[in-house]
Amino acid sequence: RKALQVLREYYGNSGSAAMLQSDESFSSMMQQPAMPDHHSKAAGAGGSIVGILEVVESDFATNLAKEQSEEDDAQSDYEKMTQENKITNLSKEQDVTYKTKESKSLDQTVAELSGDRDNTASELAAVNDYYAKIKDRCIARAEPYAERAARREAEIKGLKEALGVLEDETAFVQRKSRRSLRGVLAAR
Repeated sequence: RKALQVLREYYGNSGSAAMLQSDESFSSMMQQPAMPDHHSKAAGAGGSIVGILEVVESDFATNLAKEQSEEDDAQSDYEKMTQENKITNLSKEQDVTYKTKESKSLDQTVAELSGDRDNTASELAAVNDYYAKIKDRCIARAEPYAERAARREAEIKGLKEALGVLEDETAFVQRKSRRSLRGVLAAR
């Protein structure tokens, strides 16, 4: 923009060259060469060059503003995404922490329940063994007919033998006399 302003002044003024330094201290140290005789301003060509440069400067300014706007939007999107990623990352780290604690708790519970299951299984085995022993003693089983008939026959045979023995022994048994003690005293 500054260059366009300088060019406008140079080509716009009809006087002497505007490019000369006017600072006194600078001019005392530096001596400008004398102006050539054949140099003159080309006002028409200079005006079109200034016009082209103004259009280029306008396009650059428009493109620069658009690029800055896009860059600002991209920066804003980046910062937003970065913040979302930080929040997501923090959330996932917390999830990992809680899941790890839950996993350890569940592992401990599984270990306790496995021990309880083993103890219960051994108790159940002992109870089942005891039940099997008692069941043999306590539950009446129906005997097969052949066994019952054989046992009955043996019982009947034993009873017949006992009856026979009792009948044989009755012969040796003394019979009671019908006399009483009074009759014995009276007879004396």
